[in-house]
Amino acid sequence: MNSLVLIRTHFEEKQTLGQLFVLNDQADELFSCFTLELPWKDNEQFVSCIPAGRYKVVPRNSEKYGDHLHILGVPDRSLILIHEANFYFELLGCICIGRKQLDINGDSLKDVTSSVATKNKLLSFITQPTEISIS
Repeated sequence: MNSLVLIRTHFEEKQTLGQLFVLNDQADELFSCFTLELPWKDNEQFVSCIPAGRYKVVPRNSEKYGDHLHILGVPDRSLILIHEANFYFELLGCICIGRKQLDINGDSLKDVTSSVATKNKLLSFITQPTEISIS
């Protein structure tokens, strides 16, 4: 079973940047991409990224995001998703992923690119419940 590892690399006032890795049972890297989250604000709903830790992840489908991943068991939080988005201001506590980190909109903050294609590639590796480790 493949698993996910998210390593947060930059904590900024408005956002948190990182890298997400898909690992197989032998801890070989199968896929990686960049992440964008809200900043750490004590796990406050809708304005903070989630706490570091280990969580269950399940594939999910919704009308708004189509196929995506749902992170379960986050203390005091619900509906934490890994879905497409490009900018921190599109997030309410979820994680968005992309191929690159670039300043797309000229606000001097890094955004993520190709989020839909990156999400679809990630979903090809995560087809059943698994775990994510966030550090």
